[in-house]
Amino acid sequence: MPLDAGGRRLDQVLAELLPQYSRNRLQTWIREGRVSLNGQPVQEPKHKLLGGEFLNLEEVQDEKLAAEAPEDIPFPVVYEDEAILIINKPAGLVVHPGSGNWSGTLLNALLHHTPQLAQVPRAGIVHRLDKDTSGLMVVAKTLEAQTDLVRQLQARTVKREYRALLVGYLNRNGTVDAPIGRHPTQRTKMAVVQHNGREARTHYTVLEHFERCTLVQCRLETGRTHQIRVHMAALGFPLVGDAVYNKGKTAGVRFPRQALHAYRLGLIHPLTREPMQWDAPVPDDMAALLKTLRSEWDEIKTLRRQRQEEAWAEEWGDDWEDEEEVEVLEAEGAELLEDEDFDDEADE
Repeated sequence: MPLDAGGRRLDQVLAELLPQYSRNRLQTWIREGRVSLNGQPVQEPKHKLLGGEFLNLEEVQDEKLAAEAPEDIPFPVVYEDEAILIINKPAGLVVHPGSGNWSGTLLNALLHHTPQLAQVPRAGIVHRLDKDTSGLMVVAKTLEAQTDLVRQLQARTVKREYRALLVGYLNRNGTVDAPIGRHPTQRTKMAVVQHNGREARTHYTVLEHFERCTLVQCRLETGRTHQIRVHMAALGFPLVGDAVYNKGKTAGVRFPRQALHAYRLGLIHPLTREPMQWDAPVPDDMAALLKTLRSEWDEIKTLRRQRQEEAWAEEWGDDWEDEEEVEVLEAEGAELLEDEDFDDEADE
């Protein structure tokens, strides 16, 4: 430590000696015990120096360097050849490195699985899924394949279909055509934004109803950030488990993530030019949720039928079923008498 540093703050002097690091980062390292003076750790950035102390700073690797490090992270491979890789991304796996997730991402896993991807921008990733969304993704193994796939995405010829479980009873098919952009006040969220929003279109089809939920198929015509989650919430039917866009609508269902799965992916192969398509069933956690909802819904419908029958019996008495049967027989007899061949058959 310079002799003329006496009387000055440790973080101030470090910032002058190590201008490549921000003062905030240096203060963090001091509090973490990475800085010592004369062999003794100092964890107070405001510590006043005497001047002439022996300074030691524990070497700190830039966390951003981990973004490009191969990591042995398993992921299911659905299809692979010399040009493309189709994966079934598990929920919880971040696709791209970023703030708070500089390692442990799909990009790290891809670099370990296929080292040649280090020569392709973004390790061949051409589109992404949210961390807690599961399902199919395509990865380009060459620059030429990546360029072709990006063009297909821009031309909207890549087929992407999802399974989504919504809160509420949606009773119609339709399309949400609403531009999406950054939320005007909550910058970590997206929203339907009429001004300055990017064109976004989602087609949805009702597949199955439960007591207070609806399973739908969503087909993307565009690919905006959080598109299905934003569009379904704007429609009034947010995704089950979506902690960002579901404003407290639980429908009595608890799920630790948004119930969204990319189950179908179709594209034109970059080399053969043949159309190809892959399907991936919903993962175990979502399948278990749907099984539980079906079972509960069947029980509820059975109970409602029983109550209806009890109400009919109470209104019509114990013979309500017999009376109904008599009416059916009488109706059948009337139809028989009207048959032109009935009398002829009787004469024979």
